[in-house]
Amino acid sequence: MSEKQSRKQITRRRLLQVLGLTAGGASLTAAANKLTDENTRRTIVDTLGGLFQNHFSRLSPDEVGETLARMERKYKEKYKQDVRVEATSALPNTLFGYALNLSRCRGYRDCVSACVEENNQSRDSEIQYIRVLEIPDGTMNLEHADHYYAGEVPKPDHFYLPVQCQQCENPPCVKACPVEATWQEPDGIVVIDYDWCIGCRYCQAACPYWARKFNWNEPVIPAESLNTQTHYLSNRPREKGVMEKCTFCLHRVRKQQLPACQEACPTGARVFGNLLDPDSEIRYILANKKVFRLKEDLNTEPKFWYYAD
Repeated sequence: MSEKQSRKQITRRRLLQVLGLTAGGASLTAAANKLTDENTRRTIVDTLGGLFQNHFSRLSPDEVGETLARMERKYKEKYKQDVRVEATSALPNTLFGYALNLSRCRGYRDCVSACVEENNQSRDSEIQYIRVLEIPDGTMNLEHADHYYAGEVPKPDHFYLPVQCQQCENPPCVKACPVEATWQEPDGIVVIDYDWCIGCRYCQAACPYWARKFNWNEPVIPAESLNTQTHYLSNRPREKGVMEKCTFCLHRVRKQQLPACQEACPTGARVFGNLLDPDSEIRYILANKKVFRLKEDLNTEPKFWYYAD
C-alpha cells in the first residue's frame, strides 16, 4: 500500500480511537509518538497536525520542532522541493525601523517585485505588500493617489510614496484580532500565526495603512519561483482564507541581512536599521532630517518614517 493510500484511510474519528485522545487529553504529537510504526506516526502528524496545533507562542521547543518538520514535509510534497522553515527568535537589544527618502524614490516599483518574490506572495491574483502611490506635487491626498499608474516614470510634477506595513508601536490590528493570531514581537515586528488566523478580517478593517492582505483564493506560487528559505512567522506559503502582511522580511533581518525591498531599490531611497543602535544610519536620519510619519494623529506610533533631501 502506498503512503498516499495509507493517508486516505486514516480518518479523524479513527485517529482519536487509535490514540485515545479526548478534548482534554494529550497533544497529537505526544500521542502519535507512542506508535512504534514511524510511517504511521508521521502520516498522522502530517495529516491532522494543523487541526490540533496550539498557538505558536504557546508551543514548547519540542512542539516547535515537530511543527516545523511537519511543514517542511508538507511543502516538499506540494512543491517538490526541499523547503526550510525556521523559527528564529528576535535579536536582543533590537528594535527595527525604516526610513524612506522621497527625494530619491522614482516609482520604479523594483521594491514591489522583490517583495513578492522574496515573501512567496500569490502570483494569481498577485498579492503585494507594498503600494507605490503616484501623487501630484504640492498635494498629499493619499485617498486619491494613483497606485495603478502606468507608463514611463518618474512623471513630471509628481512624486512617489511607497506604503507598506508601518510596524506600529501601538498597532490597532493587534487589538482588533479576536483570537490573538497577530501580535508584536520584541524587535517591534508585528506578525501573524497563519495557522491560528480565522480570516475574520477585523485586523484589515482596523489598519489605517491598507497593509493587511486577505487570501480570497488558494495562493498560486509556481514551484520554480518558490523561495525555499522561510520562517514560520514570515514568508512560508500561506493558505486560502487567512491574512498576511509585510514583516520587514523577518526571516532575513534576524540574520542581519537587509529586507528584500531595500536591497532591490536602485536609487538608495530606503534605509532600514536598528533604532536602538545610536550609530545606525536610521538613527542619523531621525536626528538630522526633517521626517514625518503617515497619519501620525492616530497615535499608532509607526516605526516607518519619510523624509526628503
